[in-house]
Amino acid sequence: MPSSRTSPASPREVTPSPVEPLPSSWSFDLSDAGAGEDLVAVGGDLRAGTILEAYRTGLFPMGLGENGDRPLGWWSPDPRGVLLPGGLHASRSLRKSLRHFEIRVDTAFGDVVAACADPSRSGRWITPEIADAYGELHALGWAHSIETWQDGELVGGLYGLAVGGLFAGESMFHRVTDASKAALVGLAGHVFADGDDRRLIDVQWATDHLRTLGIVDIPRSDYLERLALAITAPPPTFVPGCGPR
Repeated sequence: MPSSRTSPASPREVTPSPVEPLPSSWSFDLSDAGAGEDLVAVGGDLRAGTILEAYRTGLFPMGLGENGDRPLGWWSPDPRGVLLPGGLHASRSLRKSLRHFEIRVDTAFGDVVAACADPSRSGRWITPEIADAYGELHALGWAHSIETWQDGELVGGLYGLAVGGLFAGESMFHRVTDASKAALVGLAGHVFADGDDRRLIDVQWATDHLRTLGIVDIPRSDYLERLALAITAPPPTFVPGCGPR
């Protein structure tokens, strides 16, 4: 697998096991979701326990109002965009670009979220409420940022949740060419490092940009079957400040 430069870190710096929050007072059920219906529920809250329960069930939150404001929607796309073990594709030009980047983990989580939420971005949906909710999940050890650095400057990255062997990507950004793609390559290096076929990277909706990296669409029913297996796998080992080894 293509890799970029890494920074040294000692075993003491490995991210500790996440802290389980209080359980949600809400429950999620996809049994009545129609084929091709992405929005399956409205309402609820953004407490850590609620968000984790949603991901474990196959949903994620995104507001229905302008720029992601409330009311809060819960989504389970059909089809679902995913990266499967062995599915990553890095073009020759991307492999060349990787040499010029450094991939770090969890050194600038707030900055990555802020860049993804930049008000100048078209289709923005990350509200301060969403940013705070994922900031809490980061503090609890569930949410992570994969960052692309160049000459000491943050130039791209992504963030999302690691729930067992599932990494659910929320958003990504880039300030230089290939910087967000490099972050996804770095993420895949972490998630798929041990060769466990239960592992899964979820990107919600596939785009042309993501398909060039090996992202594929699968039916919701297939996704839910894979999800049930993925969350039984141990979480990937994230070493703050380091790229994949």
